[in-house]
Amino acid sequence: MRLRIPFDVIAPHVDETPLSGESPQDLARRLAHSKALAVAQAHPKALVIGSDQVVNLVGECLGKPGNHEKAIVQLRKLSGQIVSFETAVSVISIDAHFKAQELVSVKVKFRDLEDSEIESYLRAETPYDCAGSAKSEGLGITLLEFIQSDDPTALIGLPLISTCNMLRQASFKLN
Repeated sequence: MRLRIPFDVIAPHVDETPLSGESPQDLARRLAHSKALAVAQAHPKALVIGSDQVVNLVGECLGKPGNHEKAIVQLRKLSGQIVSFETAVSVISIDAHFKAQELVSVKVKFRDLEDSEIESYLRAETPYDCAGSAKSEGLGITLLEFIQSDDPTALIGLPLISTCNMLRQASFKLN
């Protein structure tokens, strides 16, 4: 919507389980590529964008919690920590023989969080499908002390600066 480009959303079924020894950056890259490729194979004429985000907590991959209990565990781990949100975006067109990918890291510092704050936040936001249980475009912003990034849209899940660069490489007109 922000780029005023008409698009369809298709959610591919991709196993998001990290591989043994896989870094958070590699996991984000693999998942973004797998999601884009799955949709591109079903729609070979389309220009497909796939994205995924993983929280990097000192090399530990934190993905989507899926439920309330796991979200509590994640936010307790993140409390007081500086972490990186690793967001990968892949752009693929089978017919045009185009493939590109970028990874954008966003450094975030979480405040020291009380259990009551975590509980209140999770009841209000229910961010169970967000990496690290933090939805910064909503109330999750109240959990943070700072955000550092060359592309602040990456924290929300789709790095728009990188995406625009790749769309231009694919000869897609943005304006």
